[in-house]
Amino acid sequence: MKSEEELWSLLREAYHMPYGGAQIALVEQVMQHADAGGHQELQLASRLFATTAYVHGGETAKSFVTFSWCRSEYDAHPERFDEQDEHMLLWHFKYMVNGLLKFPAVPLGRTYDVLDDMERRFRAGGHSLHAVYAYRYQVAAHVGDESADEWYAKWSAEPRDQNSDCAGCDPGEKVDHLVSRGRDEEAVAMAAPVLAGRLTCVEQPQSILTSLMVPYVRTGRLSEAADAHRQAYRRLRGNLADMQSIADHIEFCARTGNETRGLEIVQRHLPWLERSPNPQAEMWFAAASALLLGRLDPALPLGATTAGELAGRLAARAREWAAKFDERNGSDAISARIEALLAAPPLAEHLPLSAVARRTQAATPSGAPGTVPAAELPTEAGALMDRAWELYDEHRVDAVEAAFARFDELFPEPPAELAVRRLDGQARLTAIRNDGGPDAEALFRQTAELHRALGHEVKALAAESRSVLAREADDDMLAELDALTRRIVAHPDADPDLRAEARLRAEGALMRLDRPEDALLAIDAALAEQPAKPTLLAELASRRSRALLVMERYDEAVVAAEDSLAQYAVLGTPPAAGIPALIRAHALGNLERFDDATAGFDQALVLASDRSYRLSALVGRARSRLAADRATDAIDDLVEAVADHVAHGEDLPAALLRYDLATAYHAAGQPTDAAEAAESSLDALDRAGAQDQADQTRYLLSRVYRELGELDLALGLLETLATNLDGFDNLPARGRMLQEAGQLLYEADRDGQAAERFLAAADAYRAARADGADLALIQAEMYTRRLRALSLRWAGEIEPALSALAEADALAASLDGLADPAEPWVIWQRAMLNCDAARIYIGAARLDEAATRSSAAADALRSIGSLSDALDADFLHAETLMRAGDPAAAEARLRSVLGAVPRGSQLEQNSAWMLAESLEAQGRSEEAEQIRGRYLA
Repeated sequence: MKSEEELWSLLREAYHMPYGGAQIALVEQVMQHADAGGHQELQLASRLFATTAYVHGGETAKSFVTFSWCRSEYDAHPERFDEQDEHMLLWHFKYMVNGLLKFPAVPLGRTYDVLDDMERRFRAGGHSLHAVYAYRYQVAAHVGDESADEWYAKWSAEPRDQNSDCAGCDPGEKVDHLVSRGRDEEAVAMAAPVLAGRLTCVEQPQSILTSLMVPYVRTGRLSEAADAHRQAYRRLRGNLADMQSIADHIEFCARTGNETRGLEIVQRHLPWLERSPNPQAEMWFAAASALLLGRLDPALPLGATTAGELAGRLAARAREWAAKFDERNGSDAISARIEALLAAPPLAEHLPLSAVARRTQAATPSGAPGTVPAAELPTEAGALMDRAWELYDEHRVDAVEAAFARFDELFPEPPAELAVRRLDGQARLTAIRNDGGPDAEALFRQTAELHRALGHEVKALAAESRSVLAREADDDMLAELDALTRRIVAHPDADPDLRAEARLRAEGALMRLDRPEDALLAIDAALAEQPAKPTLLAELASRRSRALLVMERYDEAVVAAEDSLAQYAVLGTPPAAGIPALIRAHALGNLERFDDATAGFDQALVLASDRSYRLSALVGRARSRLAADRATDAIDDLVEAVADHVAHGEDLPAALLRYDLATAYHAAGQPTDAAEAAESSLDALDRAGAQDQADQTRYLLSRVYRELGELDLALGLLETLATNLDGFDNLPARGRMLQEAGQLLYEADRDGQAAERFLAAADAYRAARADGADLALIQAEMYTRRLRALSLRWAGEIEPALSALAEADALAASLDGLADPAEPWVIWQRAMLNCDAARIYIGAARLDEAATRSSAAADALRSIGSLSDALDADFLHAETLMRAGDPAAAEARLRSVLGAVPRGSQLEQNSAWMLAESLEAQGRSEEAEQIRGRYLA
């Protein structure tokens, strides 16, 4: 059984936790123990808080029980309620009216009874009826009663008081009314001053921004609408209690041409349907999701179902709930609203929500540049076939297809010699488009048969080797290809070009098997055949640069790529030159010649003949710009690359690049954009099971959340990372995540929770140093045990703090024999431990020990030139002397601090204040005033 003091400590801890399951579990634990121990004050306090926790944590139904208990307790024992408790009880009446409406199984009469009781108590207490009228309006609007407008007028006319909803929520609810009446301009005008101020309510500004999305669009404020969606959804997405508001964002996406974004949101939150906070939220979410899914291809696969099937099921679910609400309410108002939502027309053809969304609309599959118009192609059969193969050698794939299509049109029954060349071309294009495969393999075998029938044995062998190359790469495939290559090279009819091409096919197989050294030997063998075809020579140089790049021989790769580019330049720089240009740029990037690499990617983008090459160039240029501290320039490239993947339905590549995009936004000082990109990346990576990449994204996102001041979101990610890093090899990283979580909590003055994280971090570091002598891990453990002790001190848990300090001191002692005590880092670590020890001893009223350790810390820090830290230790020592009743000694120390501290710093202010106090204690009031006038005026 926990003591009453421990339970109060747990309840205080719950106050600081984010709304959700963990907070609810903790407050329920407190209630259970308070009941078992008969702690009346704690029973009341825990239930008052639990009502709020249930409402905002997504377990609305449970709040009815705790509210009823508190109301009955108040009526039976009003003396147990102080003014704050009474205010909280009155406030909870609003939660009850709102919550009861959301459960169709609850008779409407019960809601009216609560409303009447609320009004009676408000009148009896002399309170304004502003909140009463607001919730009478809410009930009337819910059931579709005509009295809603009258209640709205009374609500607007009645003066606000301390029981009214906050300065953001109250206007936000009025905005909803105005929007429902089509009074969009009035709605926007009402919200403007609210958004211009500082909103600190847990529901704001996300609630009012959600209400404004539709009126913003309908009044032409499109950028404001996009920003409202982005800002609000980010704040809502983590809380089950906000499920109905998330439905509004799904509807917004469906009606503004953002089906892809909307589908992401639906997929992210669909599991919430099985634990919805209330039937009303479930109904609206199901209806909005059905609307969104209905705008997609009904055959689109979504796991084990399709968009069409899921849309139908969700629409039926929404209608089923609507019918239950109508039966309870005695009107068809809810069904009418659900049907209107299911059939809601578009508000805009497409409203870009981000740079990626804008690019996605324009993104199309990029083909080879330089497609030759049909009018410029030869009309004689042989010349047209020759031209098609010239285009093939130049890697103009789209142009090759156009030339072959023209050939088929003009010569549907060509001579046998041309027919086999045409079939060979079809086979090669099939292999290119499908990355080999059985169709290409079959076409090459047909080509081989036709060549052999015409007496072209070498060409038949070449086609056979291409059919083998179309298969999955393995050792058997390589052996078969090697045998065919030997036959081609040994054949008397094989000219140097055919022999070189045969060896080049072996190079392709070896690269696929990740054997670049052998591939390089194959290229050398091909060159030794002394081929004459210029395009073949240029390609051999290009292939050489690729093998060297994979082998990380970057300088040589640059030289080989430049050789290939020079050869292609003589040929008019065909699209094939884009490959060595791309390889050269990547090699330069790996050499950290980032400006040269960026210029190289510029060239590659001009020459890119294939979508994959263009994407590689965009990403390469972005990463070079990032490495060169040009994050803003990198953003556009990454946005275009992400948009291209999204347009092609490639979720995982898009997610991986969104991480890079988030990194660029973060480096460019755009944390909100960074958060959105990382959040989208994380969802897709989790769905794909890419845990390493997802965890990398979580860590980046935790840093972004910290910058945005979203502490609880950052903590949640760090906790998830610590859980994921559960293997022995990951223990140092696990410790780091827990340490960062502890630091966040410490900075937020959530000291008890911080101490828990620091302890877990220290344990992880200790477990990681299996041999016990890893100095880096000892430092990390020492640091976290020190901060644990300090956190416990600030949490008022002095004895546990002293025990934790003893553990840190033992670690410091263990450094003897492992590290030179004269090393600056050892001196610094021990000095900082002494500073925190002094703070803990001050809390324990062990002032002599505090003075000894703070003095030692100051001297040690000064000895290694850490003057700023030494001044902090001096101030701490002066504080100890003051508490010990020696103001004269404190004065001397403080004057030395003031003589060295930077002007205007916080330490100067603190030291001046304490110096004045020490002078007062010595009866030197006039000097004290002089100090205050000089430093504190």
